[in-house]
This record gives sequence, C-alpha cells and structure tokens, in this order.
Amino acid sequence: MTKVVCIVSGGMDSVTLLHKAVKELGKENVHVLNFHYGSKHNNKERPMAKKNAKKLGVPYTEINLDYMNKLWKSDLLKSGGKIPEGHYAESNMKATVVPFRNGILLANAIGFAESVGADEVWYGNHAGDHVVYPDCRLEFTQLMNKAGVAGTYNKVRIVSPFVKLSKADIVKIGRDLGVNYRDTWSCYVGGWKPCLKCGTCIERAEAFHLACYYDPLLSFEDWHKAVDNYKEAKEKFEKEEKK
Repeated sequence: MTKVVCIVSGGMDSVTLLHKAVKELGKENVHVLNFHYGSKHNNKERPMAKKNAKKLGVPYTEINLDYMNKLWKSDLLKSGGKIPEGHYAESNMKATVVPFRNGILLANAIGFAESVGADEVWYGNHAGDHVVYPDCRLEFTQLMNKAGVAGTYNKVRIVSPFVKLSKADIVKIGRDLGVNYRDTWSCYVGGWKPCLKCGTCIERAEAFHLACYYDPLLSFEDWHKAVDNYKEAKEKFEKEEKK
C-alpha cells in the first residue's frame, strides 16, 4: 500500500485532501506535515491542521521555517504590509505571494517523506491558484515531481489530486467525505474571525456559494455578508477586465 506525506496547512483545501488520503489509503498510511513559515494566519490555521490529524488518527509533524518571515518579502508574512482586499484574481493579490514558497515546502516534504518511508507527497493546489501563484501551476508541480523522483532513493512522487479542480469542486468532494469545514481556516488576515474581505475570504465564499453549501465557520449574518462581498468583488473585477 502506498504511504503518503500530506501537506496540511489547516485550510479547507488541504484538510479536504487529508480526508481524501485517509479515505483512499487508510490512516496507517498517511502522515500529516505542517509548516510554520511566519504567515499572518499560521497561528489560526495550524490548530485546524492538528485538530483534523487528531480526529482522523494520523501522525502529525511540524517544520519551522520562520526564517522566511524574516528574509522573504510578502504581505502574507507577519513582517509584510497590509493584506489586500478584493477578488483573488486581481493583480494586487500578487502582494501575498511568498516567493517560491511551495518549492521550499515541497522540497522539505520530499526529504521528510523519504525519511519516514513514504512514497508520495500530497498537496492541495487547485485550478484557482494558478492565476496568482506560479508555484501552484501544473508545470511547476510536474518539474518538482521530476526532481523528487530523481533526487531520492525512494523516488518520492508529488501528487496533486485537485490541480485541475475549482475550489467549489473541492467543497463538494469534502461534503461527500464528511469534512467539517468549521474546523478549517482561510482568512489571510489571521484575526479572531474571518475578515470577509481579503482575497482568500472572497474565494472561500465564492466556492461555498457555487457549491450550494453554507460555510459552517461563519454565523448566519456573516455568511450573508461574505456572499455579498464576493459578488461585489467579482462584479468589480469583471468590469476592470473589460476595460
């Protein structure tokens, strides 16, 4: 049976991926890996990763990459500026890109996988990431996969089951798997509750709305605010695109 290291931030995509891995491979063949790299929302996401790993009965390991917060330039990091608001695909969202983040995370995950005898590294990049993040795109993943296979005795492969799927598709998959999305976190701001205005809050609201599913993380009032914000941001983005 294939053994996998599943990169789980605590966000809805990676938590869904974890549930999928356990469902398909069994908990004895899955190991959760979480990274602390100093993002503004790490401290909100990480408890969700731990909680889901514990709930599913799989081992959990953290790797500290806090040097990225000190040396890298990105508004997603605690050392960076304010998180921009608006639609996820807008050009200002590039300010939240952490340079080569996924390359760094995947390289660490590949080394960890070989160390624990795993055959694959799973991570939850999806089609909606491709607009903003170059290190989430299929061509990048394919190259990192080649590096993992060539650079390890165990020929560790990278698996991205959601790479061609939308975030709404992921919500539907998670619903079928019984994922409790109350136990996930997305907001980049990292406050005590979701801001409902940053790119990832807008994207999350859009995904749940398109999947015809209520986001259980939000109160009834905040859910309606989130949907209104997403529709407004999308309309604004589409108008800008037509200019």
